[in-house]
Amino acid sequence: MSKKKIINDPVYGFIEINSDLIFDLIEHPYFQRLRRIKQLGLTDLVYPGALHTRFHHALGAMHLMGQALSSIAGKGIPISEEEAEAAKIAILLHDIGHSPFSHALEYSILFNVRHESISELVMEKLDQEFGGKLQLAIKMFKNKYSRSFFHQLISSQLDMDRLDYLNRDCFFTGVHEGTIGAERIIKMLNVANDELVIDQKGIYSVENFLTARRLMYWQVYLHKTTICAEKMTIQIIERVRHLLHKKIEVPCPESLAYFLSKELSISDFSAKKKGLEHFMNLDDHDIWFSIKQWVNHPDKVLSTLCKMIVTRKLFSIQLSNKVIPKTEAARAKKLTMKTLGIKEADLKYFILTGTVSNEAYIHNKHKEIKILTKDKKLVNLVSASDLPNIKALGKIVKKHYLCFPKILSL
Repeated sequence: MSKKKIINDPVYGFIEINSDLIFDLIEHPYFQRLRRIKQLGLTDLVYPGALHTRFHHALGAMHLMGQALSSIAGKGIPISEEEAEAAKIAILLHDIGHSPFSHALEYSILFNVRHESISELVMEKLDQEFGGKLQLAIKMFKNKYSRSFFHQLISSQLDMDRLDYLNRDCFFTGVHEGTIGAERIIKMLNVANDELVIDQKGIYSVENFLTARRLMYWQVYLHKTTICAEKMTIQIIERVRHLLHKKIEVPCPESLAYFLSKELSISDFSAKKKGLEHFMNLDDHDIWFSIKQWVNHPDKVLSTLCKMIVTRKLFSIQLSNKVIPKTEAARAKKLTMKTLGIKEADLKYFILTGTVSNEAYIHNKHKEIKILTKDKKLVNLVSASDLPNIKALGKIVKKHYLCFPKILSL
């Protein structure tokens, strides 16, 4: 069977697979699992078209990586076939460790464990299966390869991950304000002092990219309804953990029960081979199947939250630039107890407070985007730009929220 394939992608058109190893990795059950994890978690409850998956995104990021490497090589930077394949593999597998619902449950299935850490474990497991053929890709992923610009193409403030997800999320949500000129940005990529840089004439494309990213965070990733849906789902998982701890039976798929019945850290997870297998057996379908079952659970808190999610009776939310007054939360608690008949001890599942933040660009010497001027000098983006909004984009914007059941009238 030929392993040279062409995939028809709705965003870029045709994506070519020219590597036998990459083809085999895509065919692996671990990677195929990404078909069952939506890229934007619960965002389709706001934007119905946001049904694309991590599988789509990984292929798209790999496609952009190929374009970026060709562009850089065309400017005289030597890149071997081995390096090119490794960089494509690293970006292809960068999200392979995502939890169900993507970022929504990232810290709920495993405690304080980022998906990148799990991706690293999965890549090492795949490396064993493929006879050590992923060693260079893992070095690039972990930023341990001597040529650091490869890691920057995988993970930085202007990497192929961000370029693809902004392009793709714009396309599927229909939020065109987030449109970016990815093709032009890629054409402007260069390497200087072994660092990834942007040619000076690409500076306005980068500014547009950062502005689009800021807009996408407020309109899509941090949309108020999405925040509510994600927080409600986290509370459902927390309630199940509580009930299981109390030895109350809650029906779960085996792999989900494995994680919810105990508190596992990354050290526990990596030390037990079955932990990785259970994790890689989890996807969005397990969560939705469970939530639909729990609608009829005798525990009122769990069943109420699950009914709300299934019927899209989501929490309301107050967003403010200032801290929400404690009197508002107290009033919401009082109304929840009265209206829903919820015990005071269980109000923490229905009245949620916290903050969300949006930072489009981090301008410090360790993470900044560098511009290669016409006279071959390197300057940071803020210094190179003649537009004042770049400094503004580097400002962290925080908003405080109060989530509460929609039936309440505050």
